[in-house]
Amino acid sequence: MTLDKNDKLPYSDADPCWLRYTKNESLEGIPRLAKITVHGSSEQIRSALAELVYGMTEMTGSVPETAEDPNGLEANVVRLVQFDEALPERLRELAPFHDLHEEGYVIRSVPENGGESILVAGKSGKGVLYGTFHLLRLMQTGDLRSGLQILENPRNGLRMMNHWDNMDGSIERGYAGQSIFFKDNEFVRDQARIRDYARLVASVGINGVAINNVNVHKTETQLITSRFLPDVAEVAGIFRRYGIALFLSVNYASPIELGGLDTADPLDSRVRAWWKEKAAEIYGHIPDFGGFVVKADSEHRPGPFTYNRTHADGSNMLAEALAPYGGIVVWRCFVYNCLQDWRDRTTDRARAAYDHFKPLDGQFKQNVVLQIKNGPMDFQVREPVSPLFGAMPETNQMAEFQITQEYTGQQKHLCYLVPQWKEVLDFDTFARGKGTEVKKIVAGETYPYAHSGMAAVINVGDDPNWTGHTLAQANLYGFGRLAWNPDLSEEAITAEWIRLTFGKDEKVYQVLRSMLAESWRVYESYTSPLGIGWMVNPGHHYGPNVDGYEYSVWGTYHYADCRGMGVNRTVKDGTGYTAQYYPENMERYESPETCPDELLLFFHHVPYTHTLHSGKTVIQHIYDSHFEGVEGVEAFIERWQGLEGRIDAKRHAQVMERLRIQLAHAREWRDVVNTYFFRKSGIEDRHGRPIY
Repeated sequence: MTLDKNDKLPYSDADPCWLRYTKNESLEGIPRLAKITVHGSSEQIRSALAELVYGMTEMTGSVPETAEDPNGLEANVVRLVQFDEALPERLRELAPFHDLHEEGYVIRSVPENGGESILVAGKSGKGVLYGTFHLLRLMQTGDLRSGLQILENPRNGLRMMNHWDNMDGSIERGYAGQSIFFKDNEFVRDQARIRDYARLVASVGINGVAINNVNVHKTETQLITSRFLPDVAEVAGIFRRYGIALFLSVNYASPIELGGLDTADPLDSRVRAWWKEKAAEIYGHIPDFGGFVVKADSEHRPGPFTYNRTHADGSNMLAEALAPYGGIVVWRCFVYNCLQDWRDRTTDRARAAYDHFKPLDGQFKQNVVLQIKNGPMDFQVREPVSPLFGAMPETNQMAEFQITQEYTGQQKHLCYLVPQWKEVLDFDTFARGKGTEVKKIVAGETYPYAHSGMAAVINVGDDPNWTGHTLAQANLYGFGRLAWNPDLSEEAITAEWIRLTFGKDEKVYQVLRSMLAESWRVYESYTSPLGIGWMVNPGHHYGPNVDGYEYSVWGTYHYADCRGMGVNRTVKDGTGYTAQYYPENMERYESPETCPDELLLFFHHVPYTHTLHSGKTVIQHIYDSHFEGVEGVEAFIERWQGLEGRIDAKRHAQVMERLRIQLAHAREWRDVVNTYFFRKSGIEDRHGRPIY
């Protein structure tokens, strides 16, 4: 296999993020890094070879020789091997292909003729590609050594990114510039950023990307028509080379808006026929099209409720159309009453997903997967794990997280979300007794789901550094690594990202490690006390507004009065939400005495004088945490200043600018929230600090 000018990396001048491949003296002169041989001819193998040649050249200063590998006898090479029937017996014996899943890989050191070669092998081109990125990580971090014996299979079958990009170029909940896919209601013509984006997400194991907003507007509705399908197919071709299936978010009312029908009733034969014809057209352009992502009957989006049908009816109609081609329907469970009367305390938005979907268990087709937000509300900095995980043993499930920082500082604030995601994935649902963690459910290990995994709403845009805040790249990287292996520790993921992105300077590592590890809880401490979220400005969701949603239709209340605050979600005398959990968790959340402090006000309305497990009262915790949060950001700034001269000036200045913005807003949060609750409660801060 030979490379040509189209294989020249990188494709754009955007920040390379963790694919920096800086010069590494420890790799120079190693014989086994002088030549690469290839067995296989898939598009993913070609990408793997191009990446390896580029990475090794940048890190060693020498361009490796490349050659076909017909017999596998040559020593001191890096050998990329995709399994096929023509594979020589000797190479079959070296790689335990019987232990590999379709996307898994092995990396092995192989003693040969007095030297040592490195074997990167997989059953598929995807596996070889993922293994190649792993090998490059080892080279970048200085962990390449003799005697390598690595075998990895992805824990999750679906590892997806969901873009909320609109074709006018805007991004809903986007904080890093404009779309990399769309501009002025057309596809972008310079695809260099798309190609580098595919490299970035493939390097952490992502295998599916939905390119457009789940709120599908008029122009985006036409993505499944002949007007745009050739352009969609071009992007799909870029993704294909990196092992990524392209998905589209679709408008449930498309038969009306595009097909001229008078209904989108999923049981209407004309509607079913229309979707079948549409699926055939799409797969005619994109044979490996992943499928549809659907937001239906939520926040004014059309759906089967219009026709008195169920979500099973609606999703099964689409699944039936996609099934002949191997496509799937990703059906979002973010469905709730968004026209709630704030006077009505019996309606609880947190109950909605479970109440809507649990009764339908077993009614969905096998190529439908329910995409469930990590919590029952909407990506708050702190909320409990959704009780829907594990509650539907006969229905495929996958988890949805939010990398884009809608409620966590919008990439102006540092908020590393891997610790939050780890808490969710490690949460024991008790669905099949102790040890039934969310990560096992969404990986299809608890129940034999046909499709399952993890998806995230992504945080990239066309800013030069992709994510607005340079350190927000860690969330993008971390999600991909957790989707591949949810058992990876926060510490291991953090260490990888820092070493890959900023090099080996030990002080840089220690400072960044501590900043990232603390940042989620620091952000929580000055924004969201004890599980109460939503105290933000309506609409754009940035900045403090304690009563911003208190008298709204959105069902997001804190119920603060002069005596106390919080939402009573108990079975005893509240909304009954706690009953949606399996008994072990239900009993823990039902009582204020056993409910974790960090979720107390999510589940209970208590007096300001209620004593927490920490020994503090609720009101004193609010005061203390908000002052401590500001101090935490001040500490970030001091630590980051100490890295001046150790990090390139451009990135150092960009992060410092964001940290100063964060400090100003943290002070605003502190003063607004503390003043609000001081005026509500009339209780002084025991430390006598300024409250207005």
